[in-house]
Amino acid sequence: MTDSRPSDSPTTSPNPTYGFESPSWLPPADGVLPGDATATASTVPQKKRSSATREIIETLVLALLIFVLVRAVVLNFKVDGHSMDNSFDNGEMLLVNRNAYFDLGTSKITGWLPFWDDHDYLFGGPKRGDVIVFNPPLANNDKPFIKRVIGLPGDTVETRGGIVYVNGAALDEPYIDGKVTMCRNNTEDCAPVTVPDGEIFVMGDNRTNSEDSRYFGPVPVENVIGKAWITYWPKDDIGIVPHYDYDNVPAPSSTVNP
Repeated sequence: MTDSRPSDSPTTSPNPTYGFESPSWLPPADGVLPGDATATASTVPQKKRSSATREIIETLVLALLIFVLVRAVVLNFKVDGHSMDNSFDNGEMLLVNRNAYFDLGTSKITGWLPFWDDHDYLFGGPKRGDVIVFNPPLANNDKPFIKRVIGLPGDTVETRGGIVYVNGAALDEPYIDGKVTMCRNNTEDCAPVTVPDGEIFVMGDNRTNSEDSRYFGPVPVENVIGKAWITYWPKDDIGIVPHYDYDNVPAPSSTVNP
């Protein structure tokens, strides 16, 4: 026989809200509307892609900034030719410090003062023995040269018996490997040259195969691109470019009589 009395056991309702069904205009109890799960799942990958794109752009911008800053300080230079043998070989790769002779430019304002130099270098100007890269004062030439600074403004440079003299003092030049210095007319005696203000006298270390100030004269300091700093190729030559001092050379005002 079937018991028609009401049952005391609870019944399961699809929406147990005090025995009433929720109106359709109210949000579900779990707060998730139909279709929200799919929308949320698709939004996460989009956010990840946006974040990854932003990181890539930031990395590229940073890399470009570093590249520009480095290029403003150093320059890659490849030795072309044999004018600097045996100090630098043909094809050797160097880093050139472009700011080694950075000029503050204050002389343009204070240049009228009799005691003020024509240049106001932040780290000091070119020195005898420096190896520099520069634009030679030659017509129809667009290739930088690399040479060694021999004479500074006011110096008197000459050659006697194949030996270079600056202000009357013979230079000790171990880098020329015992070779003599010839003149433009292929003699061992060169007439004295006084270096003008704002210019420098340069020579290649391979004196028998170098077009330098013996041929085109002193070089304006404004033509200097930078100072040879580091050799980075070939790997056997990696290191700081050596500097030579000529401590026996007096100042121009106290030139030694030969």
